[in-house]
Amino acid sequence: MRRKPHSERDQLELFRALPGDLAPRDARDLMAYPFFSLAKTKRIVPINFRAGAIAIRVEAVPEHGVATIWDADVLIWAASQIVEARDAGLKTSRLMAATPYEILTFVGRGTSARDYDRLKAGLDRLQSTTVLKSIRQPAEWRRHRFSWINEWKETADANGRPFGLELCLPDWFYAGVIDDALVLMIDRAYFDLTGGLERWLYRLVRKHGGRQDGGWSFDLVHLHAKSGILSPLKHFAYDVRQIVQRQTLPGYQLVLTRDPNGAERLNFAPAPVDPLTARPAPPRSRSKFGGQPVNQLVLSGTATLVLSRTQSSCYRGPESSLRACFSALSSRSSFTNQKSFGFLLTGQAGNRIAGDWQPRAVNPPCRQKPYRCFTAANAYDSRFQSSGAAA
Repeated sequence: MRRKPHSERDQLELFRALPGDLAPRDARDLMAYPFFSLAKTKRIVPINFRAGAIAIRVEAVPEHGVATIWDADVLIWAASQIVEARDAGLKTSRLMAATPYEILTFVGRGTSARDYDRLKAGLDRLQSTTVLKSIRQPAEWRRHRFSWINEWKETADANGRPFGLELCLPDWFYAGVIDDALVLMIDRAYFDLTGGLERWLYRLVRKHGGRQDGGWSFDLVHLHAKSGILSPLKHFAYDVRQIVQRQTLPGYQLVLTRDPNGAERLNFAPAPVDPLTARPAPPRSRSKFGGQPVNQLVLSGTATLVLSRTQSSCYRGPESSLRACFSALSSRSSFTNQKSFGFLLTGQAGNRIAGDWQPRAVNPPCRQKPYRCFTAANAYDSRFQSSGAAA
């Protein structure tokens, strides 16, 4: 008599969600690559991305479409639960149980029947979306295909009334979360971002910028390819300019400049913080993160200005250069309107990044002929001119 094969669920111990308001954490790999659709409408077209030895292809079924960046909130919740339990010395598992209420309130959503239905639709997309990738793969496993959720089900009591959810995470995602070096804490205000591009851009900036005062930069052509978005480059560039104008990414300031060759580049660095209200940043482990931030235009672990397998589109600026640009936001105290700030981005932006630019007392701030001039609300009070990084 043949035995009935055991399912994956039978071999895993159930991990029940922890109560309380946990710190949100995200997986670094998911922050760096185009795994999710950024559109609110259904996307059927696969996402293809290649950079050197890294190849990613995300496919979907027509019934559900590609999992969206809002669906990825469930994975942020799962990562936060696993890290919190691990740090508390509790046993974790890929098989997780929670109520829809716990998940929805963690990611800042409502708890109406419509919100519950949207959560279930998101779980369907996470399960039906398949990912073929070559990241963090041993030599003998060149490619790996998986779904964001292996399976999920809605549980019910003896009377048939639903009271919870169970979901099973894939090995690749779970292994990355358990490894502390592959998880980053994110700002809870991330869940308030309503645009898909805004959310993706925050995750990318948080992953690459971190708390390094010198900041990082990407040219828009590379950003467009890295986003996996379907819109053409000119529409993508316009949307990025709107985000820069609004300055909506929590904890970071954005500046658009032009390279000497005319290429448009997005520069970002941690925003100044109020020293009276800011919470101290947690200490960083030197053993796992490779010591202190790199100096000058050299990436950690590389010998040139070229980011591994992405050519020359991303580099870290010197610590004293981007600070000169961003310090202008908090150093001027003679604005006619204390509730806004403005500054100019001229054709000589490359020289400013090199450290030759100096703040100029111009009143009003947009008197010169600008390449790009914008204002953003909620300027930092000139009494607090700290350039410390946001937590």
